[in-house]
Amino acid sequence: MATKILVTGATGQLGQTFQEKSKATPDHLEFVFVSRADLDITNSEAINAFFSTHDFDYCINCAAYTNVELAESEPDQAYKINAEAVKSLAEVCEIHNTILVHISTDYVFDGSKTSPYNETDQTNPLNAYGASKLKGEQYIAELLSNYFIIRTSWLYSPYGKNFAKTIASKLQNNEPLKIVTSETGTPTSCADLAEFILFLITNKTEDFGLYHFSASGETTWYGFAQQIAKKLNKTELVSPVDSFPVKAKRPRYSVMDNQKANNLMQKSFDWRNSVDAVIDQLY
Repeated sequence: MATKILVTGATGQLGQTFQEKSKATPDHLEFVFVSRADLDITNSEAINAFFSTHDFDYCINCAAYTNVELAESEPDQAYKINAEAVKSLAEVCEIHNTILVHISTDYVFDGSKTSPYNETDQTNPLNAYGASKLKGEQYIAELLSNYFIIRTSWLYSPYGKNFAKTIASKLQNNEPLKIVTSETGTPTSCADLAEFILFLITNKTEDFGLYHFSASGETTWYGFAQQIAKKLNKTELVSPVDSFPVKAKRPRYSVMDNQKANNLMQKSFDWRNSVDAVIDQLY
């Protein structure tokens, strides 16, 4: 029997990754991809109407407001997409018995720890983006019993706009770059995250709840850029800088403990190998 999967935010980098991955998934997985033009998740009436004419086993919510800096000057917009729209999705998933897979962030933490954050650690977002994502998580936990909330970090891919693509492009143009060393986290490939989510679905995992999924290891944004530069033989173009003036406070340390996800999947992903694989795809 077919497993029907709705993917929102289909034109974003994670949504595009799922579109690519879906070409090689088993035949019993049937995907419906919707962009904002197809389904505006901030419109609860539209969500209800859409779900009443379709029958989904899973909804993977890749739709999100992700501009950390801009969220500081328009927090209402961040909350509208990352919290209120998620509440509407959770409500309709509960009515239609659809398992919601929701993507959250390491920015729900304040970075005061010096060892990786696990799923039970105290949240305390420093910026409007992180606060809006945490509120979305809370709505899901209140309204649903069958859900996966997956916190991830520093996402990149060959699609859309992201740090890895931007850095690689500038390096290919031989632009010298100054990259910050003040934040430590883990770059995570959208392909690896999608693989984990598809593992949950194809194995009909019923260990619902909260998961931290990231690649293994840790680095700074400078280290991330250095890995890209190394792959492109351009390391001389990248130099470290302590910090840049920004509106949004960011956690200094947001490495996540991914043991729960890795143990379930019996697999882990080295962040360097995943970066190299994406650069290979791009060039």
